[in-house]
Amino acid sequence: MSDISLPLRVPYKTVDGTDIPTDIFVPYRPLQDDSGLTPVIIMFHGGGFMLGQAKMNNKDQINDCISRGWIVMSVEYRLCPGVDVLEGPMADARDALKWAQIGDLASVLKEAYSERVLPDPKRVMAMGTSAGGHLALSLGWGTANTPLAILDFYGAKSFNDKFWRQPIEQIRTKLPSSTPASDPIFQSLYQEKAIFIGGASLEGQSEGGAGGPPSAPDFSDPRQLFTLNMIAQGQVVESIWPSAPNDLHLIDPVLNVHADWPPTAFVHGTKDFMIPIEMSQYMETQLRSAGVETAFFPVPDEPHTFVGQMLKGSPTWHKQREGFDFLERILKRSYL
Repeated sequence: MSDISLPLRVPYKTVDGTDIPTDIFVPYRPLQDDSGLTPVIIMFHGGGFMLGQAKMNNKDQINDCISRGWIVMSVEYRLCPGVDVLEGPMADARDALKWAQIGDLASVLKEAYSERVLPDPKRVMAMGTSAGGHLALSLGWGTANTPLAILDFYGAKSFNDKFWRQPIEQIRTKLPSSTPASDPIFQSLYQEKAIFIGGASLEGQSEGGAGGPPSAPDFSDPRQLFTLNMIAQGQVVESIWPSAPNDLHLIDPVLNVHADWPPTAFVHGTKDFMIPIEMSQYMETQLRSAGVETAFFPVPDEPHTFVGQMLKGSPTWHKQREGFDFLERILKRSYL
């Protein structure tokens, strides 16, 4: 029997009259400390900062976390290019963390479950895939209180690297044509200031599904077409941060490494051509040099976005699960 529960869907912030929600999964058997408090993990989906939604976070990973006794927040965030990555996705990620830490999550769960499960504001962890990995890392600086630990699955980083300005032929050849960002078909996207559900996931799965055939992109959807064009043309950074290459220190985790960064683990496929594994390796090295506790788990022969297609019980499943084991070790140590 699955341990996964039906989620509560509640807003954690409101922007210009639009509620930005999170799905909350509560374990049947919560892990509790002597005060009856239960740890929390916040999950961020991928999608190039421009696509996807919280329902596309992998349900097997959610189930794994609640089986460990953790509360899971599967968070929506506003999508670019209507907002830039700092004022939209990063601001929302930081507000979701604060919401869990200052007692708002506790108030919601107390109303729904009475005293059965109470979140621990001092034991909030974060993880994400691709763009979501970047958002998890973005909680390592610029917040009043950082997470207890961070788990990054092939997250975007090192925006100064020339890689981000190079076309990706493997994506370009799948497009019907090359369409510039200035094309009128895309102009409506720049007016969408509070959109948090956008097209299919770059993970290739339907809502939360995994293991089935990848979903084909819908080129009639301007948001999907825009995102894939920007990836193919090497223009992702400019699409999410129009002032690039200026002020990259505001959005790049690598440029914000510091000695008090929380313990961080990286999971990355060895055949990733969309965000090379070397980027995660470099950040892991920078963190380690700063004295931060880190771990690195390369996943053999897996490409970018493998989380969306991995089968539970497969070698890839067991390898990526080592990242969650890292979080669990940090969590257990916090109780000593």
